[in-house]
Amino acid sequence: MSQQHRDLIERDRKVTFHASTHLRDFAHGDAPGRVITGGKGIHIVDKEGREFIDGFAGLYCVNIGYGRTEVAEAIYQQALELSYYHTYVGHSNEPQIALSEKIIELAGPGMSKVYYGLGGSDANETQLKIVRYYNNVLGRPQKKKVISRQRGYHGSGLATGSLTGLKAFHDQFDLPLAGILHTEAPYYYRRAAEQEGMSEREFSQYCARKLEEMILAEGPDTVAAFIGEPVLGTGGIVPPPEGYWEAIQAVLAKYDVLLIADEVVCGFGRVGADFGSHFYGIKPDLITVAKGLTSAYQPLSGVIVGDRVWSVLEQGTAKYGPIGHGWTYSGHALGCAAALANLAIIEREGLTRNAAETGAYLQQQMQAAFGDHPIVGNVRGVGMLAALEFSVDPAKRQHFDAAHKVGARMSAAALDENLIARAMPQGDILGFAPPLVATRAEVDEIVARAERAVNKVTDQLVREGVVKASMSVG
Repeated sequence: MSQQHRDLIERDRKVTFHASTHLRDFAHGDAPGRVITGGKGIHIVDKEGREFIDGFAGLYCVNIGYGRTEVAEAIYQQALELSYYHTYVGHSNEPQIALSEKIIELAGPGMSKVYYGLGGSDANETQLKIVRYYNNVLGRPQKKKVISRQRGYHGSGLATGSLTGLKAFHDQFDLPLAGILHTEAPYYYRRAAEQEGMSEREFSQYCARKLEEMILAEGPDTVAAFIGEPVLGTGGIVPPPEGYWEAIQAVLAKYDVLLIADEVVCGFGRVGADFGSHFYGIKPDLITVAKGLTSAYQPLSGVIVGDRVWSVLEQGTAKYGPIGHGWTYSGHALGCAAALANLAIIEREGLTRNAAETGAYLQQQMQAAFGDHPIVGNVRGVGMLAALEFSVDPAKRQHFDAAHKVGARMSAAALDENLIARAMPQGDILGFAPPLVATRAEVDEIVARAERAVNKVTDQLVREGVVKASMSVG
């Protein structure tokens, strides 16, 4: 590493609080750092000039790939005209108006208005406030509980971190907050022993029964909303089992529970449809979007409000006056300009179709490379989302001891191959979410690098006596 790169990292260690980082190790030089300086297509480059395939599109977000000067130009042109004015009390800007029209068009029938924020966490915070306001307007002050799912990811704030169903986001933060509950994850591979032998459809019915039991135990008059990602993201990149969303929506309709579709990861093409809701036949009352909305060229998120909810919000302000909710940067002109340019690229280049077609090829190649691998228990995905889950005994779905840190070692080995793939929490899982511009040739390279990394760690585990010598692939 060059002295200049080392100096930058040392400066960083002294002043920056990094997300999802071992704070002491990083601050004291015991954990690595890297300064990223540029990118093009599906590649990024660090200060050393080392080039990586970004097999995770940042954090599932750089859908159009890196280095798109059209987006930079749109931001620049808007900044020359108007970089910012607030959107309170009816103020607007032209990019916001055009973007709202485009989002409603993409979202399809039943959607009415868009409220903007900066990231998925604040958008889901807005969702929680809308749910409370909605039921207060309807004279149902007790109907406020929100049901999320184990392993769901919905943000990192106090309320949104409570919605998140991952242990690391709760421990030492005194979460979840009261009134936020978690039901069964739609995770067929990790189903409990008592669900052994169930078909996918039977497991979906089981998940729906568990949800109904929770609603009845809490009291249907107290349960306001259910939130879920069409495909579990950070909880392991888990597509739902067959029949899941059909079964869940029947329960929600029965007890008048609002459905919030968290499309932060799935939205704007990643699963091969404009929204995961379209792909899985979900008819939400509220939709959360972020990430692919701008491909991360600017921070921007949105809450798409359905007709049913919007009519009640109108009733509320007729009764109570202007709604008491607002973010300083809501509808920021630069973010909206970036989003318009980004969505234009997705449409013009057919990236949603590419996510479906090249995504199908990604799934096929992952299965071919890892379907019979001696320590891969599950190969799964949809569109441009894929995951490998590792198992010490795949036939028995037996998990590795967490002390072996298999997922983290797989991610590190991939990085040695100049491939960024993400070690997912609460399991030994390696996740992939490449930019939607990826070609078949680039998919081949991602899979080849991943295979070398997985084989390298497998051979290490054999030498350590963690897995049988017959599992060696070296």
